[in-house]
Amino acid sequence: MGIKVEFNPDLALRSIDEYKAGRRALEECIPEDLVEGKKYPFLKNGQRLYNIGSKTPLLQTKGEEKLSEPLAAIRILEVVHGIEAGQVFTRGTYIVDRVLGDGWAGFGGYGK
Repeated sequence: MGIKVEFNPDLALRSIDEYKAGRRALEECIPEDLVEGKKYPFLKNGQRLYNIGSKTPLLQTKGEEKLSEPLAAIRILEVVHGIEAGQVFTRGTYIVDRVLGDGWAGFGGYGK
């Protein structure tokens, strides 16, 4: 039996509308107002590995690997893996380095 782990070069969270509709936890969603220099918690299902401390794109996901362009340049500061209600999860904290505008091309290596 192996260990199921997913390597993620980005942090992909859901729309805040998913939280407002009661379908997701707040930490699973992108905050309404991303503020440069502010720390935010995140929560993902499964055991995921991220590049800690390096610039990472923050994306919005609709699920099934349908991802937006980068919304912000972030750094993941900490990650914890655990089990709640029999489900494996990854919880962590990120800091926003820069909120990105339309057409900003700073993560070409992570592109589609």
